[in-house]
Amino acid sequence: MNPAQKITHSGLEEVNVPGPVFLKAALSECDDPLKAIESFQVENGILLPSLRPMLPLLDLHGVRRLDFHTSVLEELRDKLIAHINELGAKEGRQRDLKLKELLVKSFPVVRVKALRPVVMCILRNTPHIEDKYLRILVRDRELYQDTDTEVKRQIWRDNQSLFGDEVSPLLSQYIREKEHILFDHLNLNNLFFTPTPKVRRQGEVVQKLAHMIGNSVKLYDMVLQFLRTLFLRTRNVHYCTLRAELLMALHDLEVQDIISVDPCHKFTWCLDACIREKNVDMKRSRELQGFLDNIKRGQEQVLGDLSMTLCDPYAINFLATSAIKILQHLINNEGLPRENQILVLLLRMLALGLSAWVMIDSQDFKEPKLDSQVVTKFLPALMSLMVDDQVRHLHSKLPPDERESAITTIEHSGPAPDAVEAYIQENAVASILAMYYTLHTARQKDRVGILRVMAILASCKDDRAYEDPFLHSLIALIIPMSDEFANEDFCTGLFDEFLFAGLTRDNVTRHMLKLLWYIHQKLPQARLMTLMKALQPTAQHHESVHKLYENLQKRVGALTQEPQPEPMETDFDSPLKNVPTPGPHYVS
Repeated sequence: MNPAQKITHSGLEEVNVPGPVFLKAALSECDDPLKAIESFQVENGILLPSLRPMLPLLDLHGVRRLDFHTSVLEELRDKLIAHINELGAKEGRQRDLKLKELLVKSFPVVRVKALRPVVMCILRNTPHIEDKYLRILVRDRELYQDTDTEVKRQIWRDNQSLFGDEVSPLLSQYIREKEHILFDHLNLNNLFFTPTPKVRRQGEVVQKLAHMIGNSVKLYDMVLQFLRTLFLRTRNVHYCTLRAELLMALHDLEVQDIISVDPCHKFTWCLDACIREKNVDMKRSRELQGFLDNIKRGQEQVLGDLSMTLCDPYAINFLATSAIKILQHLINNEGLPRENQILVLLLRMLALGLSAWVMIDSQDFKEPKLDSQVVTKFLPALMSLMVDDQVRHLHSKLPPDERESAITTIEHSGPAPDAVEAYIQENAVASILAMYYTLHTARQKDRVGILRVMAILASCKDDRAYEDPFLHSLIALIIPMSDEFANEDFCTGLFDEFLFAGLTRDNVTRHMLKLLWYIHQKLPQARLMTLMKALQPTAQHHESVHKLYENLQKRVGALTQEPQPEPMETDFDSPLKNVPTPGPHYVS
């Protein structure tokens, strides 16, 4: 846009105020420009007879007329904005008519920066803005950027691509924040599963998205569609987390227009309460099961969103941890897995969550049937493994003369039952339970228990044991056991039998580098050198991996370089240099 075009678009002339066009014409057509300017000032200044004699006094104090008029404009503008906000707070047809009248009169000057806040205030308080105004705001980038979110919502409703441009950076920021927590090697207290659901949804991105959506069901549906599409495209489960957190953030804000129409709301709310309380009681379990059982014919697509809610790593973590607790309870009370209704429900929900990507990709919205043999054969085998670990733990606490024979101890330290390994190869639910029992043994610092289950983790279906949330938790629990890395059997079990099998995945390298950052000084030198060679990043690795590897190299190098003794200074000019060395008879 050239200067001439800018002048014609001030809009002042449209509201009968002499503006740039009038002034340009007056100066170009007059004989005396100074007289024309003076005339313009008199005619368009503040028309208060009592004020005019005071203007020369301001001149004496060095106050420019521009500064004076600007201050008056700002004061009047603030008062007008406050009045418009008061009007907007009211309800009724009279308010709408008044705002519409104000908008008609003021919108032509929207490009005048000093007056723009007044126009934007009117727009912000107008519930339904006519398309002719919205089109002007969209076409002018400067106007669009100055527009309030309340107005942009009305633009976005009919402009999905523009809304996508606004939302996309926030979604990318959200993923970066999650990955930063998972890969952060400097802060061991910043654990992924520590924050409560309430704290997580107070995050910047979730709150910004909730504000952008407001009470618009259409915008909410757009965001959900973005999340489904990105989840399908990337398989990144953090989009599932965001889907649940956004819904619960709107629940906290009591946006009834949205939460009353989202069929997943009550289920997500109930699950959120269970995660917050770290428990599923009988009442909650009946509610959750009722939601799953009462999906009506024709509404099967709801299962897609429910599966995303259950695919959220925080939901998986809760379901699997709760299942392991129930199995321990059954062991202590000699109960059978198939007789525990809450356990069966947790496994059913796990199965639904773990099938989310396949279900949405295929658009075949049917709840996957939980393999009955997982309950009747796999769980008893896993429980036998758990019993072995408990018995061995009790043995270790008994006085030496009361312990049973070494043969019994060996029986409780052998390989995991064949059924456990067989089922985790074929079943995702079995894989998750085996992974979470590994975390349980790590919390107990049970080195034998860890090695027994670690030996089979590489067999998990779909390489689930190499997913970031699990590796993040495992590494955080193993770092405090750093003394164990002096033992070759522990290194063999963790590195050779498990982690090395996943080194083709970029993320496994990052988790291993984090582990070495803390335990490298405990490793035998040969093992450390082997690991450093195996972890050397290639051109395909992310820049952050290269940087972490270089920093680790320096850290290892600083440790392996033994300090050289400082050379002793000799004073060749000492007056004692010619004194003979004492013979043996001088030594007492």
